[in-house]
Amino acid sequence: MIRLERIRDLLHKFSGKRILVVGDLMLDRYVTGSVSRISPEAPVPVVLVNHEYARPGGAANVALNVRSLGGEALAAGIAGRDVPGNELIRLLGEAGIGTGGILVTDRVQTTVKTRVMAGRQQIVRVDREDARERAERAAVEMEPVLQRVLNHVDGVIVEDYSKGVITQVAIDCIMRDCRARGIPVALDPKDNDGLTIRGLRLATPNYAEARLAAGLPMRRLPENPLEDGELDRIAEILMARWETELLLITLGPHGMYSVGAGGRTQVIPTRAREVFDVSGAGDTVIATALLSLVAGASDDEAASLANFAAGVVVGKLGTATCSQDELVDCMTRDHNGKGGPSA
Repeated sequence: MIRLERIRDLLHKFSGKRILVVGDLMLDRYVTGSVSRISPEAPVPVVLVNHEYARPGGAANVALNVRSLGGEALAAGIAGRDVPGNELIRLLGEAGIGTGGILVTDRVQTTVKTRVMAGRQQIVRVDREDARERAERAAVEMEPVLQRVLNHVDGVIVEDYSKGVITQVAIDCIMRDCRARGIPVALDPKDNDGLTIRGLRLATPNYAEARLAAGLPMRRLPENPLEDGELDRIAEILMARWETELLLITLGPHGMYSVGAGGRTQVIPTRAREVFDVSGAGDTVIATALLSLVAGASDDEAASLANFAAGVVVGKLGTATCSQDELVDCMTRDHNGKGGPSA
């Protein structure tokens, strides 16, 4: 149980901590409106648009979460030399996120995900992106960029959406240089299971990603996550494969499964009051957990803070972030209602 005084002390220490987020950068567009009829052309709803906006997505959303929590963030990845790429870099700059690690190239187009929303209901998502192989070819130019921006950072997040930026060359460069500098590295994997990475401070797969990375067939999570011993088996495999000190497997409505270096396991129940959208919750988890660790939090403290922060963002629409005030408010409410952090 974390005391609120301790929480505030950790959050205060987030300031000045510089986190480099390396991964697949995207632009998220939202088209929102209302539905009052079905199209006469096809059995689909007609959305009357009343608002459109864009925000950084993918790995860029992790950087937004770092910044929202009070840390300093630097984004590294690839953007196309196109209108969405220019918009993405502009939005990151306006949010106070460093963009010196972004390679701008005409060899790829910027990944754009457009979500059409009616109220809080997503009607359809339209993706524009290049084949992964094109991004992989462009990513060979990333090594000198990474070597330059790895200076003077307190932690690195590798955010893999399997779009081609996170290659073995990039991983080797990051791990080699971070090991030499004593910089902790966190991994949020996707399905890029051919990569070799060892010596992590933190890894935050969701349940499906964890099963895939462990080489196990897909299977639904039981209502009691610990009842069949599968989580323990997955954790044992991943702790050895990644040589990670802290493993957090996110379990959706079941919360989070945590394993520290000492082997102690626990399931932390979800702290979400209401779930509207799980988009980007994993981004919040890794940003909060690594910031907590570099600020001096214990593994249990980092896991708890990350779990509460995820509970904040799933109550918002679309990919979202959590602020320090929202995190403190969520933890305070939990204390008052359930016996969470003490004052």
